Order: sequence, then C-alpha cells, then structure tokens
Amino acid sequence: MAETFPSTPFVHRRAVAPTTAAPGALPEVAAIDKAAWCDLATRVIEPNGYYLPEWVIAANGDDAVPRALTAQDSAGRLIGLLPVISCWHAFRLPLPALVSADPFRSLDTPLLDRDAADDAAARMMAQARAAGARALVLRDVAREGEAMAAFTRVLATEGLSPRLINGWTRAGLDASRDGEALLRQDLDTKKLKNLRRLERRLGEHGEVRFTVAKTADEAARAFDIFLALEDSGWKGRRGSSLKRQPELASRLRSAAIALASRGQCEVINLSAGATPVAAGVVLRHADRAYFFKLGIDESFARCSPGVLLTLALTRHLCADPDIRFADSTASAQHPMIDPIWRGRFAVGDLVLPLRKRDPLFAPIVATLSARDRLRHFAKRLLKR
Repeated sequence: MAETFPSTPFVHRRAVAPTTAAPGALPEVAAIDKAAWCDLATRVIEPNGYYLPEWVIAANGDDAVPRALTAQDSAGRLIGLLPVISCWHAFRLPLPALVSADPFRSLDTPLLDRDAADDAAARMMAQARAAGARALVLRDVAREGEAMAAFTRVLATEGLSPRLINGWTRAGLDASRDGEALLRQDLDTKKLKNLRRLERRLGEHGEVRFTVAKTADEAARAFDIFLALEDSGWKGRRGSSLKRQPELASRLRSAAIALASRGQCEVINLSAGATPVAAGVVLRHADRAYFFKLGIDESFARCSPGVLLTLALTRHLCADPDIRFADSTASAQHPMIDPIWRGRFAVGDLVLPLRKRDPLFAPIVATLSARDRLRHFAKRLLKR
C-alpha cells in the first residue's frame, strides 16, 4: 500500500503542478526491444539482476507500468536503461521528478554500457529533462558502484552533484573466497558447532539435501515449492506472501522460468527427506548473484532452516567460478544473514539535479528528506 504523508511547507502546489514530470513521454519498458535489452545486459559496467527485462516487467505489473530512460549511441545501439515511474506513483507526492522503479526495493542500479557509461548517463539525464523532470531519484542504488560514479562524473561537468537522502549498508558475500574457509573465519567455533547440531536435528526427519533448480522445468517446480513455503509462515498469515498475490506470483514464476533458461535464475531448496523445509530465489547477472526471497516451514523453526539454507547457498556460490559477489538484498542489520555474510554493500537513495541553479531542486530534496524522516519515525512508533 502506498504511503501518504502531509505536504511540507517547502513545496507549494502552484509551483509544482505545472512542471510535473511526464513519464508518459518515455517508452514503456514492455515496448523496449528485448533483444537489445538483453544485449546491453551483457555489456554493463555494473550488473543488476533486478533490471533484467523479464524481472522488471513481472515485478511491476499493470498497476504502475514503468517507463524507461534509455540511451542509444550514434549507431542506434542501446547503451543505457533505467526503469522509472513518476514521483506521484512512487510516493504520492506531486513533485516534478522521475523515480527509479522497483516495487520490492531491491537494487535500482541503472544499466550502463561499460564502454560508453558516461555518454549513456548524460543522454538519460537529458531524456529526463526533456520529459519535464527537474530531478532524478535513484532509490536503493549502489552508492559506491561504477554506474553511480558515471552519473557523478557527468554531473560534475556541470558543477552539480547528487544529494544523498538516505544511506545504509547491507550484507554481501565475497564469493571469490573458499566457502568453508570463509565460514570458519566468519563464524566462531561455538556457532559452527551449534549449526552442525541443528543440521543433525533436522536430519532426524530425513536426509538433509540442498538442491539447486537451474533449468526451466526444474525452476518451475521449485518455484512452486518456494511459494508454498513462503505462504506457510508469517507472511501468509499477514497476507503479504506472494501466493496471496496470485497475479504477481504468476508473473514472477514465469520470469524465473525464463531467466533460468538463460542461466540467470536459480531456485534453491533445503529438504529433510522428502519434505522441503526452506527455499529461496537467486537471480544471477554477470559475475554477481542476488538473494531475492526466502521461505521456510515454520514447523522446523527449531532447526533454523533459513540459516542452514543460507550456509548451503554460501558454499554453492563460493564454489561457482562465475560468481564473485552476492548481494543479500536484505535490510540493514538483518539478524539472520548479517552474521553469516560479513561483507557490506553500500546502498542509498540519491537525488540527481538535472539543471544548474534550479530553484525547484532544493524543495524537492527537502520534501523527500522530510518524507523519509516521517517514514522512519512511523516505523519506530510501530515497533514500540
């Protein structure tokens, strides 16, 4: 459900409404040539599994179909892409800004051609200006990544710089290391001993097996197991599991199957005998992996199946020569994965100015900052 907050004194309706960005002037993501999009995904300066075409279209659905900022080189080849929505669709705020699109708030790093990253960033910002935007909001972007560095360089040529609204870090895995050595280093002897005890306890229900669904057919079956496990827990009781959103679940299932056929999605499963106890979805792009979601059978909670699945995934990714880093996509200070994946990945929400000395940029930043403070304050109140 979208959050609505009172307007702030920084933005006057008459100053904003006439200049509201018009994302309708941009192409819908579904209209972008898929072959060109997939080709760009093989040439990016920085990967982002959440911006592969099937996943973007499936995740956003029909409620707020995203448009896209795109860039082509002189030969017409796609060199940049960023799905965007209006600030009204993102925040219910009538601001003249375009916002990176991802309803799951996973990772919004734009796709930029590694050989033309600065040119792509410049062309995309020019396209945003032509659509009427006075700012570009990049949510959940890799703050220290090469894509953000390209946007920052382009802004610097105009004497401009991004403004950070909110920054945090989340768990990541250096998958270039040996998995067993990494776990021995990052988990103390007592913790490892306890995890082995939990695995033995789980083994009392049948042989403990970790499997990875890689083909389209395997992914289809395994995704159904994941949906059932996620729905069996607190998300199902709260009504927020994917299975309680059948259209979204169906779209994501189809996307996972399509991506699995290209080696860009795996569905992992931990079972005790014939009983699945934990499952998760992992996207892959270039040399990176992304842990999207996890579902567990809470009747096995005493065995910590989610932790055991994550340990098995750690070994799996570290043994894969094609993967060098994994993004947990977890919230900051996540109690389950932070103690296991000790690497930290800097993420943030940034606002990029699109014009020099724009009188509307400071009010846009102030309004978004105030919204962010109110949101965090409301969360603290709910936790009391």
